[in-house]
Amino acid sequence: METEHDVVRNAQVMDARARNISHNVRCTECGSQSIEDSQADVAILLRKLIRDEIQAGKSDKEIYKKLEEDFGETVLYAPKFDLQTAAIWLSPLLVAGAAAGIWAYKKHRQKTNVHIMALNLVRGVPLTPKEKQTMLDILTPPPREGTSPSSWWRSLQK
Repeated sequence: METEHDVVRNAQVMDARARNISHNVRCTECGSQSIEDSQADVAILLRKLIRDEIQAGKSDKEIYKKLEEDFGETVLYAPKFDLQTAAIWLSPLLVAGAAAGIWAYKKHRQKTNVHIMALNLVRGVPLTPKEKQTMLDILTPPPREGTSPSSWWRSLQK
């Protein structure tokens, strides 16, 4: 026989499950809010449906599946990964890959233009300040740890 404490605890657990599920379900009328945050009539009905399903002993997975079957895949905030949603799931990776590729190409291009700048120096064509700085950055080796650049440079000149 359940005590009053057990009844209250079970009600709290059921309420927490219902709120958790409601936060992950999109309001079909609002679209931008979860049914937990929405006050639309359909959101109120969906919250009641979820509570009824929990009382009937259904698992969270079964409730999500029922909502998806009744209202479509877009009712859930986390759609499943399949061929149709692959572009949505992979688009951040594609954008990041493209950005990394552009960055790498610019770095490569900067380094490959060094030979053109060197030829221009030989021909007597003056370098722009940016080209001078690029040449210095590329041609100046990094100092060894524990030595200052001036002492390192002096050791090379000996």
